[in-house]
Amino acid sequence: YEKHLELNAKMVEFGGFLMPVSYEGITQEHEAVRNNVGVFDVSHMGEIIVEGQDALKFVNYIGSNLISDEINKVTYTLLINEDGYVIDDLLVYVITPQKILLVVNASNIEKDFAWLLQNKGTFNLNIRNLSDEYGLIALQGPESKNNVNQLLEHVVTDLNFMQFKILPYKDLFVIVSRTGYTGEDGFEIYGRTHLIVDLFNESLNFAKPCGLGCRDTLRFEACLPLYGHEISDEITPFEAGLGFAVKLKKPSFIGKEKLLLHKQNQTRKLVGFKLLDKGIARESYPIMKNDKEIGYVTTGYLSPTLGSALGLALVDKNYSNIGDQFYVSIRKNQVLAEVIQKPFYTKKYQTEEKN
Repeated sequence: YEKHLELNAKMVEFGGFLMPVSYEGITQEHEAVRNNVGVFDVSHMGEIIVEGQDALKFVNYIGSNLISDEINKVTYTLLINEDGYVIDDLLVYVITPQKILLVVNASNIEKDFAWLLQNKGTFNLNIRNLSDEYGLIALQGPESKNNVNQLLEHVVTDLNFMQFKILPYKDLFVIVSRTGYTGEDGFEIYGRTHLIVDLFNESLNFAKPCGLGCRDTLRFEACLPLYGHEISDEITPFEAGLGFAVKLKKPSFIGKEKLLLHKQNQTRKLVGFKLLDKGIARESYPIMKNDKEIGYVTTGYLSPTLGSALGLALVDKNYSNIGDQFYVSIRKNQVLAEVIQKPFYTKKYQTEEKN
């Protein structure tokens, strides 16, 4: 916190934490990540450990995706309630089949932890919320790979996207994964809070500090969902375009039966759109067609990279095809918009070994 103030950060309340929204400016920080390298303090994210003989079985029971026993693989999954709606989206790190790290959204830590405990049943395991003991930084951008090995004094650029390794660092260990939420190549580093403070400070030698503001514009351009916007306990995974993270062939998991029904009876779809007239579509603005409300904006920005007024919206699926047009109600104006291909920005992840 003190370091953020020293760096002239504009601090805001977010998910129960005081977080930097920007330092120099959202556009400058956004461009640093797209073209060079930025560092984010994302220590507000939650870390929950599931440990015991049934850890892998339990994580498959409470999550929608298939979690294998493959060590060093990171998997994106969803916590689903009994009605088939999304409680949270999270990353799963299989340290061993008996010790699994769940990384959850900051605003959902207590809710998720309570949900896990509530559904523990007769599974042989312990569940611990270690969120206050661990910090997290994210190095994001094309130049991150040219600095991360030196920062950690170990080779981590041999990781592919969605892989991780555990490394000794100073007197303890850190988890390093080739993950992130910007659409760029990058690395996330988890460790005890004092180690993460040191790593954040050291990374400032080569990376621009970046805040929540550009974290949102970056993930938006890559069409990565944000809880409370593109996903929530009122939106199904299929409506959000997250069917890839739902494995309906798994024997049983919470919400499976309702998800089967949701898939068959889907009436809404998340689309990307471009405004054809002047304006910026903001969150919750109504989407109109033939004087009828057919949906709403989940996120909208003037895209820093593409220079266009773009948005994501949950709409009646009858108006969700590429080229379909509708109107966004921006205050008193009806602004014409057209459905375009997602993602707006092509993701640049490391998917092949280059060593």
